Amino acid sequence: MSLLVALSISISVLGGIATWAFLSAWSGPVLIWAAFVAWGCFYHSGGDEAALKNTLVGNLFGVVCAWVAALVILSIPMAATLTLPVWAGIVVAATVLVVVLAAHIPAFAVIPASVYGYASTFAFLLQTPQALSVDSMTAVNFGNALLIVPVSMILGALFGYASAKIGGVLVSKQPATA
Repeated sequence: MSLLVALSISISVLGGIATWAFLSAWSGPVLIWAAFVAWGCFYHSGGDEAALKNTLVGNLFGVVCAWVAALVILSIPMAATLTLPVWAGIVVAATVLVVVLAAHIPAFAVIPASVYGYASTFAFLLQTPQALSVDSMTAVNFGNALLIVPVSMILGALFGYASAKIGGVLVSKQPATA
């Protein structure tokens, strides 16, 4: 079978299993959408061992940068003076600058992987109003974006890696041509 068909089968079956697991067995402490973002990032980054490393490192770096940005926005009371949109815009601009400039360091060279982690962190924070406080962001529980988003993304990247390996096994060996 072709690689595309093999990957279609492995990704769809594991996608169904991941959805079931995240929505039932692990209901609550993991985010299926963040897992699928990381899963997509794995394939976007090449779908191999290097892609797994780049996905994990980049996603986690992006999460940390976004978490710091949110903490700065909430902790430093500049929103009262500048307005929240202006203050948040300044902080996001500064932290995104860090994300992109960090690409000079080989471990952080896959900028999209970092952006996916950054965006997923803000998605969680903005969709979960109770998570958007200094107390929630510094708590040691899955209400903290710094914990729930990375766990979800790590699981997603691992599902991506597993789907690639299973897809590889499903590909039939083509006879060698002389």
